[in-house]
This record gives sequence, C-alpha cells and structure tokens, in this order.
Amino acid sequence: MPRIRLLLIFLMFSAPLFPQKFEGLALTPPMGWNSWNTFATDIHEELIKGVADAFVEFGYKEAGYQYIVLDDGWMAMERDADGNLQADPQKFPGGMKALADYIHSKGLKFGLYNCAGSKTCAGYPGSRGHEYQDARKYAEWGVDFLKYDWCNTENLNAKGAYQTMRDALYAAGRPVVFSICEWGTDQPWTWGAEMGHLWRTSGDIVNCWDCEIGHGNWSSRGVWPIIRLREGIRRFSGPGHWNDFDMMEVGNGMSAAEDRVHFAMWAMLASPLIMGNDVRSASPETVKTLTNKAVIAVNQDKLGAMAFLFSDEGDFEVWAKPLAGEEWALVFVNMSEESRKLDFDWGKHPLEDGLHHRRVQLDKEPYAVRDLFKHRDIGTTATGLKATVPAHDLVMVRLKKQEN
Repeated sequence: MPRIRLLLIFLMFSAPLFPQKFEGLALTPPMGWNSWNTFATDIHEELIKGVADAFVEFGYKEAGYQYIVLDDGWMAMERDADGNLQADPQKFPGGMKALADYIHSKGLKFGLYNCAGSKTCAGYPGSRGHEYQDARKYAEWGVDFLKYDWCNTENLNAKGAYQTMRDALYAAGRPVVFSICEWGTDQPWTWGAEMGHLWRTSGDIVNCWDCEIGHGNWSSRGVWPIIRLREGIRRFSGPGHWNDFDMMEVGNGMSAAEDRVHFAMWAMLASPLIMGNDVRSASPETVKTLTNKAVIAVNQDKLGAMAFLFSDEGDFEVWAKPLAGEEWALVFVNMSEESRKLDFDWGKHPLEDGLHHRRVQLDKEPYAVRDLFKHRDIGTTATGLKATVPAHDLVMVRLKKQEN
C-alpha cells in the first residue's frame, strides 16, 4: 500500500497539467492598439516605439489601454535555419525581445500576430506545424497577446487548430491573451470560450458608417453592418471570453459624430477596445473620444454584459446594457441623415433583460440620468429625455438607482 501511495504522489506531481487557456486574463474586454487598420504591413521599430510613447503622452495608458499589437508583416519572409520565426531585420533591427522590453518599460503589454495556416494573410510564415516552437519563442520574447488569423488553412478544422495553439501557449508557460481571428465562419462563439479570450465575429472592418465592400469570397464591413451581422451571440460573451467586433476605425476618416457612435457601440457591446488609428498624430477630438473614461467604464463594467437593441423609435435606435450594481447604460443613436429631436418617455419602456434577470419600471423606480459625452447629470427617469441629436450622432446615458 505505501508503494501505491508513493506512486500516486509521484504521478500527481510529475504529470503535465491538462492543457487549457490561461484563466484570469481578459476579465474585462482587452484595450489597446493594433497596427493593421492604418499601416497594414508597413510597420517598423520606430513606429511601434512611437506608439508606446504616445500611449503615455496622450493619456491612452491612463485611460486603460494596455496592449500594443503588431499585426501581419513584422516577421522575415523565411524562418531561420532552426525553423524559428525571426523579426524582419530591416523593419526591426533590434529584434522582438528588445521591442517587448521597451513596451514593458512603459508599463504596457506587447502583442504579436500570426496565423493558423501555412502562411499569414500577407504571405509571411504561418504557424502550421510550428505551433509549439512558435509559442516557446513568444514566451522567450515576452509576448502578452497573440492575434491568430485564419488564412491559408486548407483542410484544417478551426476548433482543432485553435486548440493546438492554445495548448502550445499553455505549455510555453507565459500567460498570453489569445485572440481568435477566424472571422466568424465556423461560429467561434460556440467554442471560443474554451480556446481563447476573444473571437472575431466578422471579416475586416472598414472606416464607414454603413457599407460593405466585396473581396470575392469575403467582405469588409462598416460599423453598422458588423453590428448587425450576427444574431443570437450575446449569450456567449462575458468575463474572459468576448465577442470581438474588430479593431476600431475611430480617427480614420469618419465624422466626429460617427466616431462617437462607433466608440460608444463598441463599449456597449463589450467588444475589445483596440484602436486602429495613428495614435501619434490623432486630432484632439479623436483623443477626447478614445479616452472618454465614462464610456470606457461602461465597456469595462465587471458584469461583462453585452448590449441589446432595446427599442426602435424610427429615426432612433435605442440600445441598453445592464451594468453591475443595478445600473444601466443606454445609447440613443440618430440613424437618419438629418438632425432629429429625441423625446423619450421612460414610463412607456420598462427595461428588461432576461439573460441577466433584470427588470425595472423606470417611472416607478426613478433612476438618475448622466450624459456620458457631455459629462453632466440631466435629471431622472421620472421625466422624459429630450434632446436635439445631429445626424449619425447619439446621446449616451448611465442610469443609477436613486436612494430612498
């Protein structure tokens, strides 16, 4: 019997841990920056260091943004003699470890991109057949976030491919937020929580309010087509596992009003807030939008609920998001091409969310109302909400239960 007991103890301490994703990460939607929307593969060492500097200088870090993620194009076109990934020596002469150290020295986190296929979407070396080798290299460099794409994946099973990289990251031992960029083709919301921390719901975003640009067998979509693309995915999102509506296009050519709506809706949908503009040269209006702490707080709310379409008032869409502590956030979006008057009677619209077991009759239980873009209190739900809202703009409010 003692020998059996000793054998069991030996097996318990010598057996490898069951592969899994790293728990305790991304308990609120990740916040950061990604290079693709503005720079595509035209990235280099000084650009990325400049972005890290801008995080500190312009208040992005202080507002909660953490991750600086290099997308496709950071690596050399060939692996080294041992089969390892290597940084493009012209773009990144100091290498990835030194760049990660620089980003970490700013109190920020470092992210990289690769792909489940044989090559990345831009034709660089993919991770297929090299998953464990690549994961060890990421750990050596100090990578905190991996965006894992889905190009050149002939005959691969999506869930299995992402599980392989998940297990490889776990075996390498360095906690990494794992971003599944599979475009929603194989319904990653149904299996993504087991494999990673966030999963894309669509193909790439494009900087427009309401458009779709075809690329043969896939499309780029604007803000509203991405919001409307998937139905029924709200229940899959929550702390540690998020529906990802793609990197933001705030500051990339839409109007200031459309940028506000875009940012507010990503916050309401509990999507990761990953900036996609040139943060080094953003306009004061763009910086103001992206660093709005009141809106960010809605995104980072601990309940982790995703918003739902609460009502359609013709020109106005009203979206609601339950928050921790019996609070709510709502946005009233003017979908029309002209300025419109908003006159919303709280008493006619009881707030109800069956998924999170919330219901409140706002005229009987008045809540204080705070405008999150004007940063001021605007009364209670005992009276109607009135405002003139410009085209493609919004009113965003937070409701807090009043004390008796």
